[in-house]
Amino acid sequence: MTDRRQFIALAGLATAGLLLPRRLFATPDPIAMTVYKSPTCGCCVKWVDHVKANGFDPKVIDVADATRLDEIKTTSGIPGALRSCHLALVGAYAVEGHVPADLIHKMLREKPQARGLTVPGMVTGSPGMEVPGRAADKYDVLLFQRDGKTTVYAAR
Repeated sequence: MTDRRQFIALAGLATAGLLLPRRLFATPDPIAMTVYKSPTCGCCVKWVDHVKANGFDPKVIDVADATRLDEIKTTSGIPGALRSCHLALVGAYAVEGHVPADLIHKMLREKPQARGLTVPGMVTGSPGMEVPGRAADKYDVLLFQRDGKTTVYAAR
């Protein structure tokens, strides 16, 4: 008798589960992002793969002319001292360099009053800059303003 009751209870729960909206079980839609990079930069490709794997939908624009890429960064509010190899625009923010995707998500949730995030330079071990057999360097992810003022957003 208990087997029959358990079966009926489980069947009822399963049926109820089928009636729930699919969006309760769906993964969130990827977040749109535009990435400007050199067409020959392999670490940029690896970083794009990193953000794709972490919930972003990057539209990649290859910019072969380094002067043009610098102009895009200047127009986007990236101070010269904070630059790296690629720029991403996501929401109202600029993301310069090898910033980890989890911190981009955090910034989008928190909505700080800033221009964006940066990892200046080419830090070994940051997303896209992994080197097999070599330990990752410690680095700071900086929250920056258009005027170049920064605060440490996270240490890695």
